Amino acid sequence: MAEQRIKTARLFTGDHWLYDHTVVIADKHIVAIEPNQDNHYDTHTVLPALIDIQLYGAHDRLLAVYPDAATIHAIHAYCKAGGAGFFLPTVATNHDTVIRQCIDAVRAYWQEGGEGCIGLHIEGPWLHPKRRGAHIESLIHAPNMEEVQSLLAYGKGAIKMITLAPEVCDPAIINFIQSEGIIVSAGHSDADYATATKAFDRGISTVTHLYNAMSPLQHRAPGLVGAVFNHPTVRASIIPDGHHVDYAAIRIAKKIMGSRLFAITDAVTTTTEGFYPHQPAGDKYESNGILSGSALTMHQCMLNLIHHVGVPEDEAIRMCSLYPAAVLRMEDVLGKIEPGYAANFCFVDEHLALIP
Repeated sequence: MAEQRIKTARLFTGDHWLYDHTVVIADKHIVAIEPNQDNHYDTHTVLPALIDIQLYGAHDRLLAVYPDAATIHAIHAYCKAGGAGFFLPTVATNHDTVIRQCIDAVRAYWQEGGEGCIGLHIEGPWLHPKRRGAHIESLIHAPNMEEVQSLLAYGKGAIKMITLAPEVCDPAIINFIQSEGIIVSAGHSDADYATATKAFDRGISTVTHLYNAMSPLQHRAPGLVGAVFNHPTVRASIIPDGHHVDYAAIRIAKKIMGSRLFAITDAVTTTTEGFYPHQPAGDKYESNGILSGSALTMHQCMLNLIHHVGVPEDEAIRMCSLYPAAVLRMEDVLGKIEPGYAANFCFVDEHLALIP
């Protein structure tokens, strides 16, 4: 297969900046990075493709309402236009039939040669009703092993992540999910500090949208937020739109957590059907009068982290690329521009504005 060469004024490897270098590509992978031989370049700045591990739909096609390959193609187009080359389409608490249809949609998308979709993120229904947020309370419940085994057997190879509340799930069930190679994220949880810490120590490796829909940090009850802050390894996503979380609270979390904090969009799309009639409310969405999702792209996440939170450019890029890759246990193939990594990029100008 013929090589492709992209000459750049600068590129971010995931570790550091390089100036006047060429990325050499073959078979959709990076095979070399070489110094430019002249002062001409094809594009100004190249970043690793950004990665969004939580969004629910795009272009008026919510996955739970339209669980088909066409919706995932729409999500891919939305992600790509916003700098994200990889994504996890997400389905919130719903009937088992709908969740299975979403699994079918992922498989159909892959069969059509669709790119970028790493797998399905199932958020709920195994949550705590007190911390349900916009999720439908009547569908929230504690699972039994038979239910979990049946769903995972149906979704084998397609389910990548499940968000659940650890205090409502038997540890044996969580262990089983993890034994199937699925990432378990704690979220929509009322777990106290001790329960959350024990769940992290037992292998839950990440937390869904820090601060939102979880027991808060209080001085006599540190809650799930406090457990995240104090744990040495657990990671957490955060929604940097200024609505879900105040930017000052993101700054506090970043100072405490460092590389354990990463960004998601939590993006939804306009719909009048199904359990979640998401409607635009300024630059966010509401469902049944409750904040239900963002209008972010991953590129806007990166810019908000830089301009509103004060995160340095290189670290903001990692929060939107390398760190999500690490959550997905794919940091050896995604999130960097190095030989052996996927040749998928985010192209921006010298001011980090997207280049289509």
